[in-house]
Amino acid sequence: MELLFVVLGGAILGFVLHYALPDGDTRGVLLAPASGAVVAAIVWEVLTWAGWPADGGWIWVVALVLPAVVAFVVCRVAAARRRAHDSEHFARLVRSAS
Repeated sequence: MELLFVVLGGAILGFVLHYALPDGDTRGVLLAPASGAVVAAIVWEVLTWAGWPADGGWIWVVALVLPAVVAFVVCRVAAARRRAHDSEHFARLVRSAS
């Protein structure tokens, strides 16, 4: 049951980051929530296999902070790469039209 809550928390954090960060039009709306949910599930499972108790506080902190960090990085990298790719594509189209 805790896995469900932590995955939901990772997805919600991803949604919040998607709408809170700039350049939301450069990435899909599900990119950040999906990455947050996947990382939350993996981190939770690894930590429980490592022996961290599910009723401990640190497992929740790590399992929710790490997906937020990953979702933040994914949003920023995706936006930067998309802007760079769009600029390059536009320049190539302008060169070919001349």
